[in-house]
Amino acid sequence: MNYFLAKTEPSTYSIDDLEHDRHTAWDGVTNAQAVRAIREMKPGDIVFIYHSGGVSSVVGMAAVKSPARDDPKNPKSAVVDLEFVGRVEPPVTLAEIKQSGKFSDWALVRQGRLSTMAVPEKFVAWMRSRYPKAKI
Repeated sequence: MNYFLAKTEPSTYSIDDLEHDRHTAWDGVTNAQAVRAIREMKPGDIVFIYHSGGVSSVVGMAAVKSPARDDPKNPKSAVVDLEFVGRVEPPVTLAEIKQSGKFSDWALVRQGRLSTMAVPEKFVAWMRSRYPKAKI
């Protein structure tokens, strides 16, 4: 199993929306590096859902339910189906992630505008230690 992070503006599509809908097609990504990350996703992988804007935070998790496929609206993009797994309570802010000093080499910290990316194993381990009861 691999881990990824996908950013969304809560005013566009929030963790509340994903929890209500239970599943969604994750689309609209156009950055080539972010599209590559989507194309690497496989069913069973876990995606941390991150709200950008406002208090930037990891707010929940979703499971990848389909192989990546071309986005029918944009041939240079990709789409993957996600299913709600749960919320991260309390959310983990970008400030906390940076203050930990453990992730300075991660794209989340280095490339603030990148919308979708792989998650390093050390972040997964850090999250498991912070949320021992979560399905991470």
